[in-house]
Amino acid sequence: MRHFLGLLLGVVVTAAILAGAGWAAERAMGQAATPATASGAPLWIALGIMAAVGLIVGLVVAGRVSPLATFVPSLVLLAWTVVYALDVTRAVSLIPDDPTMHELLLRAGAGDRILLTTGVFALLGVLLFIPVLLPSRWVSEREPDEDEGYEESAEQGYY
Repeated sequence: MRHFLGLLLGVVVTAAILAGAGWAAERAMGQAATPATASGAPLWIALGIMAAVGLIVGLVVAGRVSPLATFVPSLVLLAWTVVYALDVTRAVSLIPDDPTMHELLLRAGAGDRILLTTGVFALLGVLLFIPVLLPSRWVSEREPDEDEGYEESAEQGYY
């Protein structure tokens, strides 16, 4: 059950990275392109979303959850980076760009393009893969009982 919940959490983290960080990166880069308007609510909202995504990623990496919670997003990000390294046009074709799609998805796609081409997805993928390599993450948190395996004897003596 622990690993199933970790798998579901991994899907949520993947969506947060791809949609949230993509949208925030696009908004922040748009604000940075015109320095005269690089202040105000849109910039603060974008930076706040980036901080929230960073908090989610940090909690999943540092917390005692199933390693699948970090393996799923790391697999997606690293696979997309490898596809980008091998075939740029195929990797970029995975980004939504159909004008009939919702504007938020198009903005997130534009931000994902920025994060993919600058190598941020590769960096995040490696960061999220590190907890998978730790053997202690695969063991459950249950502590053994103190007197487990010991029997009390009525005899007095040293053992």
